[in-house]
Order: sequence, then C-alpha cells, then structure tokens
Amino acid sequence: MAPRANWKGYLKLSLVSCAVALYPAAKSSARVAFHTLNRATGHRLRRQMFDPETGDVVETEDQVKGYEVAKGEYVMVEDEEIDAIAIESTHTIDIERFVPRSEIDELYLDAPYYLAPEDRVAEEAFAVIREAMRKTGMVGLARLVLYRRERIVMLEPRGKGLFAAILRYPYEVREDKPYFEEIPDVTIPPEMLDLAQHIISKMEGHFEPETFEDRYENAMIELVKAKQSGREAALPAPAARPSNVVNLMDALRRSVQADAGEPAPSSSSRAKPPAPAKSSKRGAAPSASKSANSAARSKKPAAAPASSSKSRTGKPAAPAGKGAAAKSAAAKSAPQRGGRLRKVG
Repeated sequence: MAPRANWKGYLKLSLVSCAVALYPAAKSSARVAFHTLNRATGHRLRRQMFDPETGDVVETEDQVKGYEVAKGEYVMVEDEEIDAIAIESTHTIDIERFVPRSEIDELYLDAPYYLAPEDRVAEEAFAVIREAMRKTGMVGLARLVLYRRERIVMLEPRGKGLFAAILRYPYEVREDKPYFEEIPDVTIPPEMLDLAQHIISKMEGHFEPETFEDRYENAMIELVKAKQSGREAALPAPAARPSNVVNLMDALRRSVQADAGEPAPSSSSRAKPPAPAKSSKRGAAPSASKSANSAARSKKPAAAPASSSKSRTGKPAAPAGKGAAAKSAAAKSAPQRGGRLRKVG
C-alpha cells in the first residue's frame, strides 16, 4: 500500500512544471504510546479545559486563543483573524535559487520529506529537473505553504526522486558562540594526538543505521508484553558511569593497549622492591642488620670476672692487659669464618 501524501501540488522551474506529491520521510507512530486511565475502573480519561478561577468547564465553542503581553494580561485573537492573514497556498513549489549543498548549515535542516511525481505525465519533467541538479551538483531553494505557514524548502536529488528538507528560519537557530567562546585554546602534544588518531583509525567504519538499537523503546515493548502475559519484566543491568580522566596520556595508552589485546598496566600500581635472596652457603655474608649488630657487640669491652681469679679451666686468669693482647694475637692467626685458608710454606 502506497504511503499517504501530506501535500500535493506542482514543482516549477521557470516555465517547466510537473505534478508532485510530498511524503514525510520520518515517522513516530511506531513508538510505544500510552493513554491516561482511571486506576479504579481502567476507563480511558478525557481531558477538559476549565477556568481555574471559577472552576467551570469551558466548552470548545467558548475557547479562544490569547497572547500574553503582560503578567496575567492577554490579547484575544479569533480563528477568523488568523485565517485572514494566513498566506494562501498556491500548491506550487517554485524554485527560486540554486546553491551548493556545502553552503547549507546542518543546523538549518528541520523536517525531512520525499518529493515524487504524482502521475506518469509528470515523470519526464520531474526527471529533467532532478538530473539537471544532479549534474550541476546544486540544490534548489523554494517556498512552500505547509500547514498554513510558509516554509523554505531545500530540494536535493536522491535516487529517482528528490529529498525535500524544510529549513529553519534564522530566528529559530541559536548561534554557537555563547556555548563555545569560553573554551580555551589547548596545545596538544604530538604524541597524545597520534594516540588519539590511532584509536580513531581502529574504530573506523561505515554509517549503518540498521545497526542502531533503540534500547529504551525495546525495553518499553518488553515491559508491556510482560505485563500482558502476567510475568515480571527483566530489568536491564545498570551501565557503569565513566569517571573523569585524570591522566589523559595514560588513558590513551591503555586504550591503545586494550585495542591491541595487550594487558593494560594500571597507573596506580607501584613496583615492589625484590625480597632479599636467601643463600644456602655457609660462607654467605650476613645481612646488613646482623652485621651492624655484630659490629656493635664487638666494640663493647669484655667484663672481667669479679668473684674468681681462676678461669673455667682451673688455670689462673691472665691479667686484663695480657689477656686482651693474647686474644688479639689469636684472632689474627686464626682463619676467619667463611674466609679462605692461606697456605703456609
């Protein structure tokens, strides 16, 4: 079944004209829509306009449009007065100018439509206008009265038909300067820019709108189906919220490593010092703490026995000075523990 046209008229280029039909290129009827019901009865409710001052319901014939000129002060405008100033539609799309497509800012594109010939008689003239624009690489600008308002429309060749985009007026478009003027100029290091470009090149692809998924709409449909069948709908898992990047260079490097399948080191990780190696040899040097303790103990003078003048072997003890000298001589002649034995003779 052919779609229903929103508008029918003529496309005119100088003295050449043909019958055309305008079709909406976008739709919103496929979205889930809800009605307001009475919770107690399940009946659908009907909205009524009422006067908040008197509480009385105002019927349609007693309603009138008003423009607020001050707080609580309105100017009433009748429907007949609006109809009197409405631009009369000539049902003609009269192309006034051709411009390069690149000159039209995307911000001005509003509602998309398709324009096609309405009958077989109009096909030849329609094709001539379409192919002439295609060969020159230009798009047409025309005026169109739609829904009692005059609109500027851009016409661009698309396949066998024309793409018609309603353009916004300048007063409907906001300038970007108030939003961007406070962004400072940043000097980007070349290495950082190279990493970002590498990530972009790895993520490069093609525009494939069929892969887009409206997850909210799908979840809404699943909710309605679950309620209808009396089961509980599965709730989507909450998505992790991204945190603000502290070290941009580290984040870029980890992104490149993750894309290459390499493990990305954490910026918060710290290298731990290696544990001291344990030696199994007897002659191994003691640790620093043990050497310090041994050195401290060797510096303390040996205490002389006070209660006995004999040693444990029963021999008379040598005087303190001679005993110290003898011990020093013995220490020099004895081999050090763990050291090398020196061959004598």
